[in-house]
Amino acid sequence: MWTNTRPMMRRALCALLLLGCLVPWAVAIAKREVPETVMVTYHVRLGQKAALARVLARHWATARRLNLVRGAPHIIVQGAGSGDPYFVEIFTWRDGSIPDSAPAEIKGLWSEMGRLVEPRNGRPGIDFQQVSLLSP
Repeated sequence: MWTNTRPMMRRALCALLLLGCLVPWAVAIAKREVPETVMVTYHVRLGQKAALARVLARHWATARRLNLVRGAPHIIVQGAGSGDPYFVEIFTWRDGSIPDSAPAEIKGLWSEMGRLVEPRNGRPGIDFQQVSLLSP
């Protein structure tokens, strides 16, 4: 009877060792970050360009400090379609789930931004679009 249990114990030990290797691998796969590049258009209220530029700079510095974004690319451009000022910002979240569970510090900056923009041409004051980078 005891001699027959040895192969079973070996198989059980091998199964445990295999499971011990697979579980951390599966957890790592599940936690893999999926970056998300966004293009954000800010329809700036008249007279608020300087204030919005300051908040955008603070937002970027905070997001970098909290390790929420990738360092590059980060581009902000300014335009004035039909005389109405707007900014376009392009950056990449470290993981696409971050905006849905952003820290309070970031949400506070979003509130500040919201006061400096306005809806325009049927679009919200802050208009997010997920985009794909074609070149660095």
